[in-house]
Amino acid sequence: MRIGRADLVLVRGDITKIAADAIVNAANSALLGGGGVDGAIHRAGGPSIMAECRTIGGCPTGSAVATGAGALPARHVIHAVAPIYRGAASDALLLRSAYEASLTLAHSLRASSISFPSLGTGAYGYPIRQAAPIAIGAAVVHLRRGSDLERVTFVLFSEADLAVYEEALTRV
Repeated sequence: MRIGRADLVLVRGDITKIAADAIVNAANSALLGGGGVDGAIHRAGGPSIMAECRTIGGCPTGSAVATGAGALPARHVIHAVAPIYRGAASDALLLRSAYEASLTLAHSLRASSISFPSLGTGAYGYPIRQAAPIAIGAAVVHLRRGSDLERVTFVLFSEADLAVYEEALTRV
């Protein structure tokens, strides 16, 4: 879908294989690696990403920080911290904030393309049907404000996740 100057794209795939100026990592607040997307990015990118994360020291929930991308087909990894889902009103605000912080950071890095996983919907337990409209909404608002981004891609792990994001995109 075209929004402003940018394409908003949904794909099923492996985010570690997507070429982009910046890819977003579903990080934990300690930035010490983990499972799922976080573990895959660290494994594929190599030890330089973790070494850089250690110098940063951490990242609060709802925020994002950037490192180099190591061996990944990207220039930067943006480590965004989604909330652990508890069903509280603040969960949606923190999730939206993690996406917004990533998009703002991509702008400051002069990225023309960014690729996101579905933040918070793995180990952090955020229901994907609630998370997808927040993710799509944050990207659409950012792009409508006149972003320099040319491409925003959401890279979904499964066909079922892709279908949920496709449905959310139809409601924009």
